[in-house]
Amino acid sequence: MAVDTYMAVPRPTTLAARSELLHDARAIMEEEYADDLSLDDVAGRIATSRRQLQRVFAELAGTGFREELAAIRMDRAAELLRGPLPVGEVAHRVGYRQPAQFAKAFRAHHGTVPSEYRARVRGLS
Repeated sequence: MAVDTYMAVPRPTTLAARSELLHDARAIMEEEYADDLSLDDVAGRIATSRRQLQRVFAELAGTGFREELAAIRMDRAAELLRGPLPVGEVAHRVGYRQPAQFAKAFRAHHGTVPSEYRARVRGLS
């Protein structure tokens, strides 16, 4: 017995509204990535529900809120590691209280620890 699969395609107005929510959420995350941001906080600030914002990230970004925030933090960390700041200070500036926790997250995202990343990018300069 064949089962028909029905995928709802959002109406253009719904898609536009969701795109705007994603844009607004990302803007807050890009500006305040070092703060202790939560899904609930960001959802409240852009006047949507927690569930709706989860749906927006899943459908339009293909990721979750936490993963998106971690990616923003890791991109900023990579930028900061090109400069003279100690790794511990970079960790603090991108929202990590513990340098070891930061190093673990950085390695998971970039495939290398912060000090090796720094040495590699400085060697390319």
